[in-house]
Amino acid sequence: MKKTIQNIAAVVLLGSTMSLASCGDFLEKQPSNELTEDKTYGNWSMFEYFHNDTYNFLRHGALRIGNSWLDSATDLAETSYSNGGTRTSFNIGNYYAGGGADELTSTWESRYRGIRKCNRVITGIDRVPFDITKTEEENLALRRTMVAEARAFRAYFYWEMFLRYGPIPIIKEVLDPEEDMITPYTKRPTVKECVVDFILNELKEAEPDMLPYEEAFVSTKSGRLSQPMARALASRIKLYMASPRYAAQSGITWQDAADAAKSFIEDYGANFALYQEDNIPGGTNYRNAVLRTHYTGNNHEVIFFRNDVTIGWGGISLDSPVGEGGSGGNCPSQNLVDMYDMADGSSPFAQYDLTGAPVYVNGTPTVNPASGYNDEAMWSNRDPRLEATVLHHGFAWGNSTVRPDNRINVIYGMADNPAGNANSTPTGYYMAKYIPAEILSGTHAGSAYRLWTIIRYAEILLNYAEALNEAQGPSATVFDLLDQIRHRAGITGNVADRADLQDQDALRRFIRKERTVEFAFEEHRPWDVRRWNVAVEALSRPIYGITVTRVGNATDADYDFVPGNYKITRKVAQARVFDEKMYLYPIPEEEVWKTGLENNPGW
Repeated sequence: MKKTIQNIAAVVLLGSTMSLASCGDFLEKQPSNELTEDKTYGNWSMFEYFHNDTYNFLRHGALRIGNSWLDSATDLAETSYSNGGTRTSFNIGNYYAGGGADELTSTWESRYRGIRKCNRVITGIDRVPFDITKTEEENLALRRTMVAEARAFRAYFYWEMFLRYGPIPIIKEVLDPEEDMITPYTKRPTVKECVVDFILNELKEAEPDMLPYEEAFVSTKSGRLSQPMARALASRIKLYMASPRYAAQSGITWQDAADAAKSFIEDYGANFALYQEDNIPGGTNYRNAVLRTHYTGNNHEVIFFRNDVTIGWGGISLDSPVGEGGSGGNCPSQNLVDMYDMADGSSPFAQYDLTGAPVYVNGTPTVNPASGYNDEAMWSNRDPRLEATVLHHGFAWGNSTVRPDNRINVIYGMADNPAGNANSTPTGYYMAKYIPAEILSGTHAGSAYRLWTIIRYAEILLNYAEALNEAQGPSATVFDLLDQIRHRAGITGNVADRADLQDQDALRRFIRKERTVEFAFEEHRPWDVRRWNVAVEALSRPIYGITVTRVGNATDADYDFVPGNYKITRKVAQARVFDEKMYLYPIPEEEVWKTGLENNPGW
């Protein structure tokens, strides 16, 4: 590993437009690469700076991979950029391409750098003098909390590595910074040794000494790791370990995963809830669940997040429609659009596969006639989360001077699909989720928070629903958990009333679909399809899009948006490549050459 990785944890720059906020004193920090070892351990204040710098290692998902999102390497989206990011790496099966380096190689480098920082805190804290402004009891309590946070961080970093590379060497000591960090560690642990015996055990042992909810979720400490964070992450990990890909190796059962989610609800659920304001449409509540903050927006849904400063137009322009003056960016697929139910809770299509997606026949799903769905009005009467996530033709949005009526127009030659613009959407859609509307006010002069949510309460509910269905089959509890999520979004029907969801397999497919639409663009889909053992099916299928064409020659302001005046045609937007070896990333070649570490199968 490069010596730069061994340095005293230089601050990681996470996302091209994002920087860590300083909402509380705990985030006031000096870049830790400016601290010598004597300074780091010389007094408590410097040591706090060193530790708090670890929060910079929490990554923001927006634009992280060459200005693209990880979900654009799934069936949910395609980036409009043709010269980098996921489009020239993951999507064509080139896992050594430079366009994917931020995800493929920098993950290895930055996570091990963060792990080394955590190891320095855990093993070196006893060298640091007490804070003379505090009592001995207060000093000891601070130290316990700091060590617990470092252990939780270390567990999270190893989890991020495990998802991408599989079990990797567990390093708990601070190795010589002049040497390659993992050289002595060439034996790879088993899944159980890596995840169950180490990662889950770290979280379990760290939780009691981490900040309780009452201390962590205040404005001066917002973003701080907490007891609920440790339990929520354990819930996610146990769900994964109970899933088809890992269960035989981990020994974790679906009932274990259900119990983990239930324990969070029982012990911490009183402090968290789905974000919901009265007299506000469900889609708006859903949109705000990932935009509002706990400390300024009364958002009690977010459990674990990266705490960033406010952003302006520059923070969202790369993912905004070209008719808004943006660069297209992360463009949702028709595959994703097809996963949304109708507003009354019925299914628009007749059959779904184990990835949660409709079954396609010659590029088109078979319609469920009872739902009232038809392709000519495919966005009408749908789950409100659709328009909270996806900008479609005719949708009123933004503050554009190019299209004064502020409606998305993807007819060729019009504002959002102009001739000769290489960044026009390849799928016929643009992204609405994670784009704060406040920024668009005053001709793009506004600002807003766009924190990166790692875990929110909706996940705990869906973890419980999935695990309970797998352990025991359909039940009133599972239906209620799903209805909580769907009713918050504005869907009117009840899951229990659907005759097509009364057996375990059908409900399994439904839950997988539900997770996909609820967590679109939150970096769940890449790992969900892997743990379900359906990644080849999900990630090698074509990315579908649409072409919208004008019927007739009228050009008045409203003509292009009147049903019957435009035609929607499905198309293949992009072919994808994904095979079995791509379940895991290749370990960076340089590390394999230097250390002799065994690479992943097929690489």
